[in-house]
Amino acid sequence: MATVIPCDVAIVGGGLAGGLIALALRAKRPDLDVRLIEASDRIGGDHIWSFFASDIADRDRWLVAPLVGYGWPGYDVAFPGHRRTLHTSYHSIPSDRFDRVVRSALAPGQLIVGEKALAVGCRAVVFSNGDRVEAKGVMDARGPGDLSMLDLGWQKFVGRELILREPHDRRLPMVMDATVEQLDGYRFVYALPFSATRIFVEDTYYSGTATIDRAALSARIDDHARAAGWVVEGIDREEQGALPVAIGGDFDAYWASGGAKVAKAGLRAGLFHPTTGYSLPDAVRLAAAIGRASDLSSSALHDLSYGMAHRAWHDRAFYRLLDAMLFRAAEPEERYRILERFYRLSPALIARFYAGKSTLMDKGRILMGRPPVSVGRALATIGGARR
Repeated sequence: MATVIPCDVAIVGGGLAGGLIALALRAKRPDLDVRLIEASDRIGGDHIWSFFASDIADRDRWLVAPLVGYGWPGYDVAFPGHRRTLHTSYHSIPSDRFDRVVRSALAPGQLIVGEKALAVGCRAVVFSNGDRVEAKGVMDARGPGDLSMLDLGWQKFVGRELILREPHDRRLPMVMDATVEQLDGYRFVYALPFSATRIFVEDTYYSGTATIDRAALSARIDDHARAAGWVVEGIDREEQGALPVAIGGDFDAYWASGGAKVAKAGLRAGLFHPTTGYSLPDAVRLAAAIGRASDLSSSALHDLSYGMAHRAWHDRAFYRLLDAMLFRAAEPEERYRILERFYRLSPALIARFYAGKSTLMDKGRILMGRPPVSVGRALATIGGARR
């Protein structure tokens, strides 16, 4: 006979967005019976999430503080014609730490792992064996909906955590090193120095396709390590991914593709920065808002999550316009010039850009002057960009 598990709030998907919501509810509403449901046996998968301190509002820092495994007082960027250190603090959350913190926060029985949801509705989650969780409120955080509803480019990558024989010389993260050969769109190397002999290196591309040649990208990481003079003694972990970069599309159709009346979080809600593809700042904002909410019924959770996602989509049209110029107006091998120009702007403007909080003056400053792309193509792209 099928088992029915009653609870107050069911969160389906134990990735970043779902795990943050579980943490927020346990901290702010410990009286609630929460269930976090994850198809695999691990919370958060196998990832490194990074963010700028300025991405997170002061009132929400409590949520991410226990998760941070690494932090630095600034970061570097490098382009063929410009190098710079920016003094905005930068932090990383390793998924193994995320897993430990979420597990320790949940009460016995509140974590359900190794169970894939067959169907997710407004008030129930059904598993393939017929068991079900019935909840007053359900949040679906299982990953993207139907991405064909959106006009997308991709930020794709392969990353490796390298163990070195001798110490490297990197003091700060290298967020963008675009001095490398430009291939498959805009290419850069990203590096996080975890310790003197341990460094995470990612080969990253702003590409028109999500296809990843893992062997080729891994070989380029090896080449980068050799060029830096590093002797690699081992690889602790490896990851790959393709993050959506939004150029346009039909937001409401995308939302409906994941269940029109179901509350959503993370990529399933369309909550990601249009240009970077990063979802952590939005995931923190939504989780913190849910933690503050008094009404956690399914309809209230839907209205809260849809409202936040819809406003973000509307307010971020400027970023989608920039993405259209990056992908449609610039020749692939010349795209780095757009980012090189951007990184000559003020640190405060850059920080607001990554936080998705650009002011009207910021937007004018970004577009001011002669763009490093064909003016004719830029104007045509602006005229043809889909909202």
